[in-house]
Amino acid sequence: MIKRKKTSLFVVSVLLMTLAGILLRNAGTFLILDNPTRSDIAVVLSGDTGDARFLHALSLLRSGYSQELILDAPDWIEYGRTSSDLAREYIKTIAPENASHIHVCSFSGDSTALELSEVSKCVHTVAPRAKTAILVTSDYHTRRALSIAQHALPEYRWSVAAAPDARFFGAAWWQRREWAKTTITEWQKLCWWTIIDKFKTP
Repeated sequence: MIKRKKTSLFVVSVLLMTLAGILLRNAGTFLILDNPTRSDIAVVLSGDTGDARFLHALSLLRSGYSQELILDAPDWIEYGRTSSDLAREYIKTIAPENASHIHVCSFSGDSTALELSEVSKCVHTVAPRAKTAILVTSDYHTRRALSIAQHALPEYRWSVAAAPDARFFGAAWWQRREWAKTTITEWQKLCWWTIIDKFKTP
């Protein structure tokens, strides 16, 4: 009887360890959603350094996935220039033929939820009749960002586009230290949003 219990306990332990291993291996993949649909407008969230998010959104715009594009820019000043000023100059340089359909939106919030609440004002100005929107953000940020957008701005039908950037993240998160840091941090934020902030954010 005791031997049978030990055997059962061993089998259960092996199964739990196997399940834990599978969940850990797919921890990075779970964070990623990528299902952009043709929409009235695309919104590029601020966040990572670099232009991976914007370039991905620009590709979607040029492919006809959206009619207008809003690029979020934090309102801090760097070397005497605002991020909005730098973004507008960059757009004129890299996409002059699309500049009339790209709009820079300044914001001061320090979270995705606050950023989206401020961006909604820009959306109402740029495309007051918009009903559908694509959220463009880093691949690891897509699941949480889409949930926040659907919760904070339910008047739009949201889809999400994942912009990869191998400097910061890869689905095989255990292969690089930076990827592991990003995965752990994003899981912390996703859990916090799901358990706490989602019920505080109007």
